[in-house]
Amino acid sequence: MLDLGTSAPAFSLPDTVSGQTISLDTFENKPALLVIFLCQHCPFVKHVREGLSNLGQDYADTGLGIVAVSSNDVANYPDDSPAKLKEMAQTFNFAFPVCYDETQEVAKAYTAACTPDFFLFDRDRKLAYRGQLDDSRPGNDKLVTGKDLRIAIEAVLSGSPIEIEQKPSIGCNIKWKSGNEPDYFRS
Repeated sequence: MLDLGTSAPAFSLPDTVSGQTISLDTFENKPALLVIFLCQHCPFVKHVREGLSNLGQDYADTGLGIVAVSSNDVANYPDDSPAKLKEMAQTFNFAFPVCYDETQEVAKAYTAACTPDFFLFDRDRKLAYRGQLDDSRPGNDKLVTGKDLRIAIEAVLSGSPIEIEQKPSIGCNIKWKSGNEPDYFRS
């Protein structure tokens, strides 16, 4: 896992909806940046898609930058193709770009492990939160509220310390291309 305080790794990826290139610099004037690793087929992501849409819309006017990244191997998981990601983003009215990481290098740089996986960076692009959206999981009957992530976002936007336990995200493993698995995934 990236240590808290780590600088946000640079990236430059195509947005599956607009076709524009989205990079770390796209968010340079934002007071915080949330990087979400997701995919289209994972039941954990399907469980929170509406919550992610609400989160994006709720924070659209706050200055929070949000970008979603899918790094799954589309040769073996075609439901995670850029076209399917675009369809998901449009269906759920995501108010943030959904980018495709074909080389999987961005996922490796962020040490992303699962979908969904959340990385929140402060104004200086230092990692302030890496953890779950909330305690809801498919089948546990808890509502998707985004509580943990929202508490972290509010703290970062106000310049306050994050006062909650940072619980790791739980979801489907990123689907690595054969032979491309990162060292941290193998251990």
